[in-house]
Amino acid sequence: MRKRIDANQNEIVATLRKIGCSVFITSMVGHGFPDIVCGHGGKNYLFEIKDGDKSKSCRKLTNLENLFHLSWQGSAHIITCTQDAIDIISKF
Repeated sequence: MRKRIDANQNEIVATLRKIGCSVFITSMVGHGFPDIVCGHGGKNYLFEIKDGDKSKSCRKLTNLENLFHLSWQGSAHIITCTQDAIDIISKF
């Protein structure tokens, strides 16, 4: 079974790579694991991508995504656009 990706994922990945981040697409992993792993400045960021153009109810985490975020002891973030990712990266 192929997992659908959010409409904005390709744009976010391309822009992050353009600004010098390494990005590994993990949306096919499933089990609630975030959509991409981004590396920048020696740090890793797990990003769950939600489509900011969709209604708030459509941007909710699935049960598995929610369980992952609640149990993960590292850094994992929910983003809706490239600027969200840039803001997170620039904080750390």
